[in-house]
Amino acid sequence: MAKIKVLEQDITIIQQNKEDYISLTDIANSKDGEQRAADIIKNWIRNRGTLEFIGTWEKMYNFDFKVVEFDHFKMSAGLPSFVLSPGKWIEKTNAKGLIVKAGRYGGTYVHKDIAFEFASAINPVFKLYLIKEFQRLKEEELRQLGWDIKRNLTKINYRIHTNAIKENLIPKSLIPQQISFIYASEADVLNVALFGTTAKQWRDNNPKNKGNIRDEANVYQLVCLANLESLNAHLVSEGMSQSTRIVKLNQVAISQIQILLKDKNIKKLDLIGSD
Repeated sequence: MAKIKVLEQDITIIQQNKEDYISLTDIANSKDGEQRAADIIKNWIRNRGTLEFIGTWEKMYNFDFKVVEFDHFKMSAGLPSFVLSPGKWIEKTNAKGLIVKAGRYGGTYVHKDIAFEFASAINPVFKLYLIKEFQRLKEEELRQLGWDIKRNLTKINYRIHTNAIKENLIPKSLIPQQISFIYASEADVLNVALFGTTAKQWRDNNPKNKGNIRDEANVYQLVCLANLESLNAHLVSEGMSQSTRIVKLNQVAISQIQILLKDKNIKKLDLIGSD
């Protein structure tokens, strides 16, 4: 669940089947307050133009949509006696574009396509600001996703790195404790080369930090670390000794960080990661 603020009105957004659904109730509240929100939604959904729009949306994206029931509602639209609620629409047509939720964050939620149509009907200006704030939310989510991808890339490369160690450095018949020791030692080769300290030394010097030395790394260090992991895996495969590798890796780390600090695109990523 997420919230955006549109012209001082909080709008709730939830995920349903990996799609964004926006609170129709919150949008309706922006017009005449909470007391009339349900009436505004009912009046909107019983409109023939609305039925055409949401019915067409369902036919495009919902294979289980009951078209016969939809046609019945469409023929009744416009009659003084015709009454329709979101719950009844969902029940009779098996619609998926609308959701009715109970509880703390209850109300009527609709797919973003339908939400923009509703906002246009009640207040075109509000619709424009709604689209703007929704796009801003999506951009922030993409930035966060980019940061997570960079962090996960480092973890994936580390698996490649440990596989190279297992195949080239670990003798046969070692007990698990010995294998773990070699892994930790090799991880600290990278830590010392890039951060100038081992993981244990960093933890001892930063007892209040919840993460580890790599969790606290900045974007320059994460990019460099991903490269060092791949390089170290190659050097291990070539049979280079640990003492020789750590010197070479430190030289590469210094060189790469200097280059990255001059890269404007990496600076932008660093600003994104710090937000």
